[in-house]
Amino acid sequence: MIRLAIQKSGRLNEDSLNLLKDCGISIENGKDQLKASSRNFPMEVFFLRNGDIPQYLRDGVVDVAILGENLLVEKGTDLKIIEPLGFSKCRVSIAVPKGFKYNSLADLQGKKIATSYPNTVNAFLQENNIKADLHIINGSVEIAPNIGLADAICDIVSSGSTLFKNNLKEVVRITKSQAVLVQSPKINKEGQAILETFQFRIKAVLRAKKSKYILLNCPNDSIESISAILPVLKSPTVLPLANPGWSSLHSVINEGDFWEVIEQLKAAGAEDILVCPIEKMVL
Repeated sequence: MIRLAIQKSGRLNEDSLNLLKDCGISIENGKDQLKASSRNFPMEVFFLRNGDIPQYLRDGVVDVAILGENLLVEKGTDLKIIEPLGFSKCRVSIAVPKGFKYNSLADLQGKKIATSYPNTVNAFLQENNIKADLHIINGSVEIAPNIGLADAICDIVSSGSTLFKNNLKEVVRITKSQAVLVQSPKINKEGQAILETFQFRIKAVLRAKKSKYILLNCPNDSIESISAILPVLKSPTVLPLANPGWSSLHSVINEGDFWEVIEQLKAAGAEDILVCPIEKMVL
Protein backbone atom coordinates (compact mmCIF):
# COMPACT_ATOMS: atom_id res chain seq x y z
CA MET A 1 0.00 0.00 0.00
CA ILE A 2 1.20 3.50 -0.86
CA ARG A 3 -0.09 6.64 0.89
CA LEU A 4 -0.62 9.68 -1.34
CA ALA A 5 -1.32 13.18 0.01
CA ILE A 6 -3.17 15.78 -2.04
CA GLN A 7 -4.64 19.17 -1.25
CA LYS A 8 -8.05 18.77 0.38
CA SER A 9 -9.77 21.47 -1.70
CA GLY A 10 -9.21 23.84 -4.59
CA ARG A 11 -7.92 23.55 -8.12
CA LEU A 12 -4.93 21.37 -7.23
CA ASN A 13 -7.29 18.90 -5.56
CA GLU A 14 -9.43 18.64 -8.70
CA ASP A 15 -6.46 18.33 -11.04
CA SER A 16 -4.87 15.66 -8.82
CA LEU A 17 -8.05 13.56 -8.75
CA ASN A 18 -8.33 13.91 -12.52
CA LEU A 19 -4.77 12.61 -12.88
CA LEU A 20 -5.59 9.58 -10.73
CA LYS A 21 -8.66 8.92 -12.88
CA ASP A 22 -6.60 9.16 -16.07
CA CYS A 23 -4.15 6.68 -14.50
CA GLY A 24 -7.01 4.21 -14.01
CA ILE A 25 -7.06 4.63 -10.22
CA SER A 26 -10.56 4.82 -8.74
CA ILE A 27 -10.91 6.70 -5.47
CA GLU A 28 -14.12 6.40 -3.44
CA ASN A 29 -14.17 9.63 -1.47
CA GLY A 30 -17.21 11.31 -0.01
CA LYS A 31 -17.73 14.93 0.93
CA ASP A 32 -15.38 16.17 3.68
CA GLN A 33 -13.65 12.77 3.83
CA LEU A 34 -9.99 13.08 4.87
CA LYS A 35 -8.85 9.60 3.79
CA ALA A 36 -10.00 7.31 0.99
CA SER A 37 -8.82 4.03 -0.50
CA SER A 38 -8.61 2.95 -4.11
CA ARG A 39 -10.64 -0.11 -5.03
CA ASN A 40 -8.35 -1.09 -7.93
CA PHE A 41 -4.84 0.05 -6.91
CA PRO A 42 -2.87 -0.36 -3.63
CA MET A 43 -3.22 3.31 -2.65
CA GLU A 44 -4.69 5.39 0.15
CA VAL A 45 -5.29 9.08 -0.51
CA PHE A 46 -5.04 11.61 2.30
CA PHE A 47 -6.82 14.96 1.79
CA LEU A 48 -4.71 17.42 3.77
CA ARG A 49 -4.16 21.12 4.29
CA ASN A 50 -1.65 22.18 1.69
CA GLY A 51 0.87 23.76 4.07
CA ASP A 52 0.99 20.64 6.29
CA ILE A 53 1.94 18.17 3.56
CA PRO A 54 5.73 18.80 3.48
CA GLN A 55 6.04 17.86 7.16
CA TYR A 56 3.90 14.75 6.69
CA LEU A 57 6.34 13.70 3.94
CA ARG A 58 9.35 14.26 6.20
CA ASP A 59 7.75 12.28 9.02
CA GLY A 60 6.79 9.40 6.72
CA VAL A 61 3.08 9.76 7.48
CA VAL A 62 2.58 9.75 3.70
CA ASP A 63 4.85 8.20 1.07
CA VAL A 64 4.27 10.61 -1.78
CA ALA A 65 2.35 13.82 -2.47
CA ILE A 66 1.12 16.04 -5.27
CA LEU A 67 2.11 19.60 -4.39
CA GLY A 68 2.56 22.98 -5.97
CA GLU A 69 6.24 23.62 -6.68
CA ASN A 70 5.84 27.00 -4.99
CA LEU A 71 5.08 25.28 -1.67
CA LEU A 72 8.35 23.34 -1.88
CA VAL A 73 10.25 26.58 -2.45
CA GLU A 74 8.63 27.92 0.71
CA LYS A 75 8.57 24.87 2.98
CA GLY A 76 10.21 21.86 1.37
CA THR A 77 13.50 22.54 -0.36
CA ASP A 78 14.85 19.36 1.27
CA LEU A 79 12.20 17.15 -0.34
CA LYS A 80 12.73 15.25 -3.59
CA ILE A 81 10.69 16.06 -6.70
CA ILE A 82 10.38 12.89 -8.76
CA GLU A 83 7.99 14.02 -11.50
CA PRO A 84 6.86 17.41 -12.84
CA LEU A 85 3.17 17.05 -13.67
CA GLY A 86 2.53 20.02 -15.94
CA PHE A 87 -0.82 21.16 -14.49
CA SER A 88 -1.93 23.80 -11.96
CA LYS A 89 0.63 26.19 -13.42
CA CYS A 90 1.06 29.56 -11.73
CA ARG A 91 3.75 31.98 -10.57
CA VAL A 92 4.75 33.66 -7.33
CA SER A 93 4.82 37.40 -7.94
CA ILE A 94 5.02 40.76 -6.22
CA ALA A 95 2.16 43.14 -6.98
CA VAL A 96 1.52 46.75 -6.05
CA PRO A 97 -1.48 49.11 -6.28
CA LYS A 98 -2.04 50.46 -9.79
CA GLY A 99 -1.23 53.96 -8.57
CA PHE A 100 2.16 52.88 -7.21
CA LYS A 101 4.97 54.34 -9.36
CA TYR A 102 7.15 51.28 -9.88
CA ASN A 103 10.28 51.43 -12.02
CA SER A 104 12.63 48.86 -10.47
CA LEU A 105 13.18 46.62 -7.45
CA ALA A 106 14.73 49.59 -5.66
CA ASP A 107 11.22 51.03 -5.33
CA LEU A 108 10.43 48.25 -2.84
CA GLN A 109 13.20 49.38 -0.48
CA GLY A 110 11.75 49.91 3.01
CA LYS A 111 8.21 49.04 1.95
CA LYS A 112 5.75 46.74 3.71
CA ILE A 113 4.96 43.55 1.80
CA ALA A 114 2.07 41.28 2.78
CA THR A 115 2.53 37.60 1.91
CA SER A 116 1.86 33.98 2.80
CA TYR A 117 5.32 33.05 1.49
CA PRO A 118 7.82 34.78 3.81
CA ASN A 119 10.74 32.41 3.10
CA THR A 120 10.36 32.83 -0.65
CA VAL A 121 10.11 36.61 -0.41
CA ASN A 122 13.00 36.94 2.07
CA ALA A 123 15.31 34.85 -0.10
CA PHE A 124 14.43 36.93 -3.16
CA LEU A 125 14.87 40.26 -1.38
CA GLN A 126 18.19 39.23 0.15
CA GLU A 127 19.45 38.07 -3.23
CA ASN A 128 18.66 41.51 -4.63
CA ASN A 129 19.87 43.53 -1.60
CA ILE A 130 16.41 44.90 -0.85
CA LYS A 131 15.26 45.48 2.73
CA ALA A 132 11.53 45.41 3.31
CA ASP A 133 9.15 44.66 6.19
CA LEU A 134 7.07 41.51 5.73
CA HIS A 135 3.52 41.24 7.04
CA ILE A 136 2.66 37.51 7.12
CA ILE A 137 -0.96 36.70 6.26
CA ASN A 138 -2.45 33.21 6.05
CA GLY A 139 -5.13 33.61 3.45
CA SER A 140 -6.10 36.26 0.93
CA VAL A 141 -3.43 38.94 0.86
CA GLU A 142 -4.82 41.05 -1.98
CA ILE A 143 -6.83 43.19 0.44
CA ALA A 144 -3.76 44.30 2.43
CA PRO A 145 -2.80 47.41 0.39
CA ASN A 146 -6.44 48.57 0.26
CA ILE A 147 -6.77 48.61 4.06
CA GLY A 148 -3.35 50.11 4.73
CA LEU A 149 -1.64 46.94 5.99
CA ALA A 150 1.01 46.90 3.28
CA ASP A 151 2.43 48.77 0.29
CA ALA A 152 2.70 45.60 -1.82
CA ILE A 153 1.88 41.91 -1.77
CA CYS A 154 3.55 38.68 -2.83
CA ASP A 155 1.22 35.84 -3.77
CA ILE A 156 0.38 33.13 -6.30
CA VAL A 157 -0.82 34.49 -9.63
CA SER A 158 -2.55 32.40 -12.30
CA SER A 159 -4.59 34.51 -14.70
CA GLY A 160 -4.12 37.82 -12.84
CA SER A 161 -7.87 38.40 -12.56
CA THR A 162 -7.78 38.54 -8.74
CA LEU A 163 -5.11 41.22 -8.87
CA PHE A 164 -7.16 43.20 -11.38
CA LYS A 165 -10.28 43.01 -9.21
CA ASN A 166 -8.30 44.36 -6.25
CA ASN A 167 -6.77 47.23 -8.24
CA LEU A 168 -3.28 45.68 -8.19
CA LYS A 169 -0.65 45.20 -10.88
CA GLU A 170 2.03 42.49 -11.12
CA VAL A 171 5.53 44.02 -11.17
CA VAL A 172 7.98 41.21 -10.27
CA ARG A 173 7.81 37.50 -11.04
CA ILE A 174 9.83 35.61 -8.42
CA THR A 175 9.34 32.03 -9.59
CA LYS A 176 7.18 29.81 -11.77
CA SER A 177 5.30 26.86 -10.35
CA GLN A 178 3.45 23.72 -11.42
CA ALA A 179 2.16 20.60 -9.72
CA VAL A 180 4.90 18.08 -8.91
CA LEU A 181 5.07 14.57 -7.47
CA VAL A 182 7.19 14.54 -4.30
CA GLN A 183 8.59 11.52 -2.46
CA SER A 184 9.01 10.98 1.27
CA PRO A 185 12.58 10.19 2.40
CA LYS A 186 11.07 7.45 4.60
CA ILE A 187 9.25 5.45 1.92
CA ASN A 188 9.83 1.69 2.31
CA LYS A 189 10.74 -0.85 -0.38
CA GLU A 190 7.17 -2.00 -0.89
CA GLY A 191 6.00 1.58 -1.27
CA GLN A 192 8.86 2.35 -3.65
CA ALA A 193 7.83 -0.52 -5.94
CA ILE A 194 4.21 0.66 -6.01
CA LEU A 195 5.38 4.24 -6.60
CA GLU A 196 7.34 3.12 -9.66
CA THR A 197 4.16 1.55 -11.09
CA PHE A 198 2.26 4.76 -10.34
CA GLN A 199 4.96 6.82 -12.05
CA PHE A 200 4.83 4.55 -15.09
CA ARG A 201 1.12 5.29 -15.46
CA ILE A 202 1.66 9.02 -14.90
CA LYS A 203 4.33 9.16 -17.62
CA ALA A 204 1.99 7.40 -20.07
CA VAL A 205 -0.78 9.92 -19.34
CA LEU A 206 1.47 13.00 -19.54
CA ARG A 207 3.15 11.79 -22.72
CA ALA A 208 -0.26 11.35 -24.35
CA LYS A 209 -1.37 14.86 -23.38
CA LYS A 210 1.66 16.31 -25.19
CA SER A 211 1.12 14.29 -28.37
CA LYS A 212 -1.38 13.76 -31.20
CA TYR A 213 -2.02 10.69 -33.33
CA ILE A 214 -1.81 11.47 -37.04
CA LEU A 215 -3.06 9.53 -40.06
CA LEU A 216 -2.44 10.60 -43.65
CA ASN A 217 -2.36 9.35 -47.20
CA CYS A 218 0.57 9.93 -49.54
CA PRO A 219 2.17 8.69 -52.79
CA ASN A 220 4.62 5.86 -52.20
CA ASP A 221 7.52 7.90 -53.56
CA SER A 222 6.88 10.49 -50.77
CA ILE A 223 6.97 8.03 -47.85
CA GLU A 224 10.64 8.58 -47.03
CA SER A 225 10.46 12.40 -47.05
CA ILE A 226 7.22 12.43 -45.05
CA SER A 227 8.59 9.93 -42.51
CA ALA A 228 11.48 12.29 -41.84
CA ILE A 229 8.97 14.95 -40.74
CA LEU A 230 7.43 12.59 -38.15
CA PRO A 231 10.23 11.99 -35.62
CA VAL A 232 8.25 11.20 -32.47
CA LEU A 233 8.10 7.41 -32.90
CA LYS A 234 10.87 5.15 -34.24
CA SER A 235 9.13 5.00 -37.61
CA PRO A 236 5.58 5.47 -38.89
CA THR A 237 3.24 2.59 -39.66
CA VAL A 238 2.83 2.26 -43.44
CA LEU A 239 -0.25 0.52 -44.86
CA PRO A 240 -0.93 0.12 -48.61
CA LEU A 241 -4.13 1.64 -49.96
CA ALA A 242 -6.46 0.08 -52.53
CA ASN A 243 -5.39 2.87 -54.86
CA PRO A 244 -2.12 1.64 -56.48
CA GLY A 245 0.96 3.71 -55.67
CA TRP A 246 -0.52 5.17 -52.47
CA SER A 247 -0.12 4.34 -48.78
CA SER A 248 -1.52 5.40 -45.42
CA LEU A 249 0.96 6.54 -42.76
CA HIS A 250 0.18 6.46 -39.04
CA SER A 251 2.40 8.21 -36.48
CA VAL A 252 2.56 10.65 -33.57
CA ILE A 253 3.43 14.36 -33.49
CA ASN A 254 4.16 16.74 -30.64
CA GLU A 255 1.18 18.97 -29.93
CA GLY A 256 3.41 22.05 -29.73
CA ASP A 257 4.67 21.43 -33.28
CA PHE A 258 1.20 20.72 -34.65
CA TRP A 259 0.65 23.50 -37.20
CA GLU A 260 4.24 23.67 -38.38
CA VAL A 261 4.30 19.90 -38.96
CA ILE A 262 0.97 19.94 -40.82
CA GLU A 263 2.25 22.57 -43.25
CA GLN A 264 5.44 20.55 -43.84
CA LEU A 265 3.44 17.37 -44.48
CA LYS A 266 1.19 19.06 -47.02
CA ALA A 267 4.20 20.51 -48.82
CA ALA A 268 5.74 17.01 -48.97
CA GLY A 269 2.65 15.53 -50.65
CA ALA A 270 0.48 14.33 -47.74
CA GLU A 271 -3.29 14.33 -48.24
CA ASP A 272 -6.41 13.47 -46.19
CA ILE A 273 -4.67 14.27 -42.90
CA LEU A 274 -6.47 13.27 -39.71
CA VAL A 275 -5.26 14.29 -36.23
CA CYS A 276 -6.69 12.60 -33.11
CA PRO A 277 -6.12 12.90 -29.35
CA ILE A 278 -4.25 10.11 -27.55
CA GLU A 279 -5.56 8.73 -24.27
CA LYS A 280 -2.42 6.88 -23.13
CA MET A 281 1.04 6.54 -24.68
CA VAL A 282 3.34 3.75 -23.48
CA LEU A 283 6.84 3.50 -24.93
